[in-house]
Amino acid sequence: MRALFLVIDLALNLYIWLLIAAAVLSWLVAFNVVNARNQVVAMVGDFLYRITEPLLRPIRSVMPDLGGIDLSPVILILIIIFIRYVIALYILPNVF
Repeated sequence: MRALFLVIDLALNLYIWLLIAAAVLSWLVAFNVVNARNQVVAMVGDFLYRITEPLLRPIRSVMPDLGGIDLSPVILILIIIFIRYVIALYILPNVF
């Protein structure tokens, strides 16, 4: 059972890194550092969009409009960190 929680923790950690990568890629495309018409960049961007958007969309619908600033990845990262702490501090010690 402990191994299952460690795999869940690893998956949540990986998802945090995917959120960071999606945010950085969106900034790079917005500031014209990378060309979005490049096939590799487009494929990576599409993958990151499809992975992160299902969890970011509900957060964006609840948040007020802040102009051009999107804080939904930060809020989702904080939620994931909270879930990781709950697993590590309250669920994992009670597995034994």
